Amino acid sequence: MADPIARSPIHPAPPVTVERGREVNASRTDADLRITDRTPLAKVLIRAPEGGTVARTLGVGFGRTARDERGTLVTGSGPGEWTLISPPGDTRETIERVEAVSGDEFVSVVDVTHGRALVRISGDKTPDLLSKVCGIDLSDEITPNGAAFRSSVAKVAANVVRDDEEGVRSYLLHCERSYGQYLFDALMDAGDEFGIGVDEPVDPGI
Repeated sequence: MADPIARSPIHPAPPVTVERGREVNASRTDADLRITDRTPLAKVLIRAPEGGTVARTLGVGFGRTARDERGTLVTGSGPGEWTLISPPGDTRETIERVEAVSGDEFVSVVDVTHGRALVRISGDKTPDLLSKVCGIDLSDEITPNGAAFRSSVAKVAANVVRDDEEGVRSYLLHCERSYGQYLFDALMDAGDEFGIGVDEPVDPGI
């Protein structure tokens, strides 16, 4: 029997190959503006009392992000709500770390890895691209690196995180899985005038 193949809700453009059990686009891009499917990353949604032990351990306030000592991206995605994004296959370990410090607190920890589509767009033109599909002020003063917010992006309810890479503007966007392909296509369309390219590394970093 053939090994199972993981498929994202965002279909890779041809040429398609299978790398480490996942369908990916076989080509790479050298475009300054890039979009990458990051759906395989582990995603854990946490709800816990503000000011409680879990909240203090996570150490990230509403609307902000930080990476913990293990490199997990911790996002304050709502009042008393956090989203943790980590490498593929890290879900169980992430959940266990949260549960280990929860004590007697009422804490909800849910694996939403397969329920959310996730993309990253990177490049100096990302604010120009997003301004075509999102009404949020993306200036450094309003949404600096590390900012997180929920907004309509191309008429899709999405979580947006500014997460610059080596000084280059970069954003993570995640939404309900069923809207993943539509959001990806809308971002591609908005970025067409800026020469957007699709990049899909074998090992999707956060």
